[in-house]
Amino acid sequence: MSRHPFVGIGCLLLGLFGSWDVVHAEPTGRQSTCVVGAADRQEIEYLRRQYALATDLIGMGGPEQVQRAQAIYRRIFTADASIRVVIDGQVTRQARGPDGWAVEVQHALQPYAGVQHLIGSQLVEFVCSSDQPPTEATMSSYLQAWHDRPGEDVYLFIGTYHDRVLLVPGIGWQIHDMELQRVSTARLKH
Repeated sequence: MSRHPFVGIGCLLLGLFGSWDVVHAEPTGRQSTCVVGAADRQEIEYLRRQYALATDLIGMGGPEQVQRAQAIYRRIFTADASIRVVIDGQVTRQARGPDGWAVEVQHALQPYAGVQHLIGSQLVEFVCSSDQPPTEATMSSYLQAWHDRPGEDVYLFIGTYHDRVLLVPGIGWQIHDMELQRVSTARLKH
């Protein structure tokens, strides 16, 4: 049996669903429609996944891992990004730009022997203001972050990232504003 009909159907589906009409409700109640390519949505979602990788690299603590993480942060954040962690309505950590945030993350993860940041339930919504392709979007992503400190219980941080991303000419999509809101925590026995 030949697989060629399935390849043709796959190409047809990709052509049909390679972009979507996205309806965005504006604060005025008016709706606008913009066409968004699947590649844009995927590129935005990968920003958060790259962030998790970079943060885990910093958690490893070696100079090579930290340098690699800083390079990833510089790719995924705008130079003037506003970045913060909010716990119980209070900002507990904040920085401006990728390098400032790398320092904050190093301080936060320094006591841990190992960390792992798991990302899930990502939702991207494009900001549509005209018939032009969007250059701004919001993204929310769930987080489960595991922190292992020698001789102690594993600390689990559960939260939600809220991001505002911009399409930067010559670079691509970048996070311009990131807020991590804590939802819950837990201590787990080894």
